[in-house]
Amino acid sequence: MSQEIVFDTRLDSAKNLAWWLYLIHAVSFLFSLGAFSFIPLIVNYVKRGETAGTFVYSHHGWQIRSFWWYVVWMFVGFVLFMTIIGIPLAWLVWIGAWLWKAYRLIKGISDLNRNEAMPG
Repeated sequence: MSQEIVFDTRLDSAKNLAWWLYLIHAVSFLFSLGAFSFIPLIVNYVKRGETAGTFVYSHHGWQIRSFWWYVVWMFVGFVLFMTIIGIPLAWLVWIGAWLWKAYRLIKGISDLNRNEAMPG
């Protein structure tokens, strides 16, 4: 039985781009708490359509959802921070959001390296 290795340059290029986008999201996350993640987010939106029908498509969606949910939780923390009573809870929300976002980035890069799609 012969096994054939098929090298798809388009898929490999899309996977490489998704990997770089994860990296840029992570650098922005570490150095600005995600304030500059809108840059790779725009690329995610632009390039997602080109990857339709591949596992890379799910990674673009994963990064987009991760960004927006992180923004929501950071905003919730900010609103809580505006009250004296809510300050401790705000810190808990922010720490939880940070840990959740770190998990999403690590899981995404790990699954991308294994050529696995992200859950819907």
